[in-house]
Amino acid sequence: MKKKILVSTLLIACMSLSAQKSATVKIYPEQGKQIIPKEIYGQFAEHLGSCIYGGLWVGEKSDIPNTQGYRTDVLNALKELKVPVLRWPGGCFADEYHWTDGIGPKENRPKMVNNNWGGTIEDNSFGTHEFLNLCELIGCEPYISGNVGSGSVEELAKWVEYMTSDGDSPMANLRRKNGRDKAWKVKFLGVGNESWGCGGSMRPEYYADLYRRYSTYCRNYDDNHLYKIASGASDYDFNWTETLMKNIGARMNGLSLHYYTVTGWNGSKGSATKFSKDDYYWTMGKCLEIEDVIKKHINIMDKYDPKKNVGLLVDEWGTWWDEEPGTTRGHLYQQNSMRDAFVASLTLDVFHKYTDRIQMANIAQIVNVLQSMILTKGKEMVLTPTYYVFDMYKVHQNATYLPLDLICDKVNVRDNRTVPLVSATASKDKEGVIHVSLSNVDADNTEDISIDISQFKISGVSGQILTSTDITDYNSFERPNVVNLKDFKGAKVSKGLLKVELPAKSIVTLTIK
Repeated sequence: MKKKILVSTLLIACMSLSAQKSATVKIYPEQGKQIIPKEIYGQFAEHLGSCIYGGLWVGEKSDIPNTQGYRTDVLNALKELKVPVLRWPGGCFADEYHWTDGIGPKENRPKMVNNNWGGTIEDNSFGTHEFLNLCELIGCEPYISGNVGSGSVEELAKWVEYMTSDGDSPMANLRRKNGRDKAWKVKFLGVGNESWGCGGSMRPEYYADLYRRYSTYCRNYDDNHLYKIASGASDYDFNWTETLMKNIGARMNGLSLHYYTVTGWNGSKGSATKFSKDDYYWTMGKCLEIEDVIKKHINIMDKYDPKKNVGLLVDEWGTWWDEEPGTTRGHLYQQNSMRDAFVASLTLDVFHKYTDRIQMANIAQIVNVLQSMILTKGKEMVLTPTYYVFDMYKVHQNATYLPLDLICDKVNVRDNRTVPLVSATASKDKEGVIHVSLSNVDADNTEDISIDISQFKISGVSGQILTSTDITDYNSFERPNVVNLKDFKGAKVSKGLLKVELPAKSIVTLTIK
């Protein structure tokens, strides 16, 4: 039985004094039809703060251990995550980026001012070759964001030729002159970014016409076939999606969507590490609101594209807090706590449910910016709680999504949001192994979860858990292992049920064989 208390003049439902709660999960393996695209676990790297310089790239002459100029520690950590796709060079930076500035001898590359992010001087030492070679080292697909806001049709067309043509063409020969004989494979091409805002402040009708024009000249060279992505809506701008679906339609392969879990754009967004339980539960509610946003955009897309030929790509998502005190303004460096880990797990659970339309997602961003996987400082590197969620969840990549029913308690938080205290998702991989990920959002109480496994033949269950003493806990350079993965022993099979004792504020992925 729940009791209600008043917190900061806001009425929220709190947990009962009992330390144990219960939830039930019913999985329907026979209804599994959709594959969870590995690209849903995509990453995003922008020329912003120390994401590129000092995060991914230090140069061959650096005293920081590196592989061809890339930080070896970061490179190995990203390989472990099995990163499927990496988006670059932006973000807002993309529509001020001119690719010819980032090729050729580094000493000859012109500098520029990064007007979007702190006025930092960009020396263009990390350009097309450095990015595409990084993707080859990681083993991921590159996703290029093209400049529509300040660039020409010719410029974008020539960039595509430079990267992907193996013929005796001007741009292919320029690439060879710059040290790369064989063309790269580049599948994903974004035609502009946030064209409603930093990408040009355009009206959707105008952008739709620009997309049609620019995309026409982005050719398929040799056996490289582009998946062309239109710059889609922010959050709740359903008119943008309607206009693009009506005026572009099948000319695009994908349509982007951006959604950040953020407290607001005016004034403070709040600290990444200093927050109350009320703030924590509100964040979970804001995070889960992405499902309603996705459903409404999908409904519009279904009206114009009932066969679902156009993919929805949530190519920017994640938390956005105030910059850490003492860091450079405009560089968006923020810490990453257990709260961020829950935003990651709950959001991925939502994405899994709509993979008949969602074909990619790219969390913002990969290193040192917003909800990153990794933080670096000089020679030091820290893996964030969000990194560990992606590590636990990588088993769902390219697996078959298994629908499920979940019954659990909920908590009411400010702004009339309701937050389920348990989240769950399940999949079956190509070897027939079932993976179930469970998140106990409850900051104080254990959840006893019963999973109906009567339809499965089980030989064993194992798992990993991510939890910590406090929901505000994070990994710092002084204490890098406060939040870490551990083996989970709290699951037992009994009479057709898998009984899981899920500690407060914990995330678990179970392997069922």
